Amino acid sequence: MGARAGKLLVFRPATGSARFCATSGKLQGRQDKWLHWAEGVAKYRPVSAPEASSVISAASDVEQLSECAIACEALRIQIGKVVVGQQGVVDSLLISLLARGHALLVGVPGLAKTLLVSTMAESLGLSFGRVQFTPDLLPADITGTDVLAESASGTERELTFLPGPIFQNLVLADEINRTPPKTQAALLQAMQEGCVTAGTTTHALPDPFLVFATRNPIEQEGTYVLPEAQLDRFLLEIHVDYPSEAEELQIARQTTGNDSSQVERVVGREQVLAFAKLVRRIPCTEEAYELAVKLARCSRPGPHAPDAVTRYVRFGAGPRGSQSLIVAAKARAAMRGDAAADVEDIAAVMLPTLRHRLVLGYRAEADGVSGAELVGEIARACGMS
Repeated sequence: MGARAGKLLVFRPATGSARFCATSGKLQGRQDKWLHWAEGVAKYRPVSAPEASSVISAASDVEQLSECAIACEALRIQIGKVVVGQQGVVDSLLISLLARGHALLVGVPGLAKTLLVSTMAESLGLSFGRVQFTPDLLPADITGTDVLAESASGTERELTFLPGPIFQNLVLADEINRTPPKTQAALLQAMQEGCVTAGTTTHALPDPFLVFATRNPIEQEGTYVLPEAQLDRFLLEIHVDYPSEAEELQIARQTTGNDSSQVERVVGREQVLAFAKLVRRIPCTEEAYELAVKLARCSRPGPHAPDAVTRYVRFGAGPRGSQSLIVAAKARAAMRGDAAADVEDIAAVMLPTLRHRLVLGYRAEADGVSGAELVGEIARACGMS
């Protein structure tokens, strides 16, 4: 697998797509990693070697992957200054950020969903916008509209586009299920194509553009079910749970005094865009591709699906589901500094990627069967424990 030359280890991963180098010392996990964990500090150090030109696609990819791991750890530290616990939620948000995917946060009120998104935007130095969804909200209130205004000369009037709050890098759609489907659908073009059409003119949104929506699962009065077409455009559905007793005690101490932590900007816009492009270049094992496709296909009712899916699911994940599994797995690998994504990454992102893509039938509601339970059945049908 590897050839030792002095203190240099050269590994050739099973994919055969590239070669990776690592200094001798403690390696994290599989041998195909080229990164070295430096003395307890969240920082990776790439190796300079004659073979470095063949690592992934270029030496710059090695440096960017190292910087990506450092940046993710720095973001965790900054978010941790304000938000106590919720490490799994933070990691899922970072996966969405690196994969350039939108995320739906589901949780009861008071679990810092809004604070999580705003703090991440602050630590990234990106523009942040919030839209409070209400029953009387109109599509133009989100996307913007043409208004009649005086020209620069002041001699005549002309139609001018007034951008809505969606024209930000990170947009928080707070309580998205409180507005009718007509208004919810105003986000569809923006989430899929990164632009907004008003009248006959299409306006590009800032780059990067990400939507983080929140949904309250316990209130049904005055709420509307999200359209399946919109749910499918969310890369992940992230469930935010209650904190532990120790975390809640820390929250009570930290948030009821005069002291307030200052969040620093640790990653810039250009780095975010570069990391997102790097994620697409990360290789993925053939086994991971096959598992992603198998999971998506087993979620659809039919002869190849498990009995629970045939009984409780009306429609399963489409091709966008398998695409999302692969992209999220690559982002997770990049977040840890891994040089390739494998089946372990697919297994880690499977639940938040698939559960909101299952359209359940009335039998599932009657029997109290959740999407998470069905994803577990799908995993077992695909040979996963």
